[in-house]
Amino acid sequence: MPRLFLAEIRRRIILQARPLDTKTEAALKADLRPGAKAILDAVARRRMENRVEGQRLRQLLRYESALWAGGALHVAGVDEAGMSPLAGPVAAAAVVFAPGARIPGIDDSKKLDAAARERLAAEIKGSAVAWSVAFADVAEIDSINIYWAGLLAMRRAVEGLSLIPQHLLLDARRLKNVPIPQQSIVKGDSRSLTIAAASILAKTARDALMHGLDAAYPGYGFAKHKGYPVREHLAALERLGASPVHRRSFTPVRMVLGLPPLAPWPTPVEAPKAIEDSEQNPVERSGLEDR
Repeated sequence: MPRLFLAEIRRRIILQARPLDTKTEAALKADLRPGAKAILDAVARRRMENRVEGQRLRQLLRYESALWAGGALHVAGVDEAGMSPLAGPVAAAAVVFAPGARIPGIDDSKKLDAAARERLAAEIKGSAVAWSVAFADVAEIDSINIYWAGLLAMRRAVEGLSLIPQHLLLDARRLKNVPIPQQSIVKGDSRSLTIAAASILAKTARDALMHGLDAAYPGYGFAKHKGYPVREHLAALERLGASPVHRRSFTPVRMVLGLPPLAPWPTPVEAPKAIEDSEQNPVERSGLEDR
C-alpha cells in the first residue's frame, strides 16, 4: 500500500470519520507499517465508542420506546431552564420526535458545554416532528413564584407545539391543568432522550435571551453567568443595584432593594387560578409545516 494512499485513508477514515470498507480494512491488516496499525486502532476505538453510545441511547429511549410500542406516536419531552437565577425569565421547551429517532451526543444540558448544546439544539430542531420554546417573565415569577412560573412556561411550551401530544414526559413535574396523559420522571433530563432534548432547547433559548439582556443592562455580566447567583453577579448587584429584569421575589435582590419579607405565596389551590389569569407569552415554535 503506497504511503500516499495511507495518508488518504487516514484523512477519509480518521479525520472525516467515514466508514472503513472491507477491502481497505483487509489491506490495512496486511500492511505492517505503524501507520496502518494506527488507523486500524483508531477505527476500533471509534467502533467501540459507537457501540457504547448506541447502548446509552437505547437506555435513554426506554420510556419513549415503551410508549411508541403502545401506540402513542407523539410523545413530548418537556423541561425548563432558569429556575434559580436572580434575573431573567424562566424558559421551557417541549420536543416531539418520530418513533425510533436518535441523536448521538444528546444528554442533560447541564452535562454539556455551550458549543455542544448549540450544535445539538440545531440537530434537535432539524429532526424533531415538532418543538416549542416558551417563557414566563420576571413579573410572572414575582407574582406567582418561581415554582408555578416554571410550570406556566412548561404548559406554554406544550401548548405551542404544532400538534397535540399523545403523552408527556416531564422532569420531576406534572402539569395538572393539561389534559394529556403524562409521566413525571425524577432526573428525567438524564434518563429520557426527549426530556434531555427539551432541556437543551430551553437552556440555549434562555442563554441567547440573557446575552441580549447583557447588552441592555451592562455591568451585571448576564452574558457570562446568565443571571445565576455567582459571586460576580452578587457583587454587581451590590454595586449597581437591581435592574428591571431582576427577580424581586428572590432574597438577594430584596436585600439590595431593602424590601420587606414576602407575604405567603399562593397555596397549591390558589396558584393555578393565578396561572390561568396570566397573559399568554409568545412562543417560538416549529413543526412539520415549517420544514
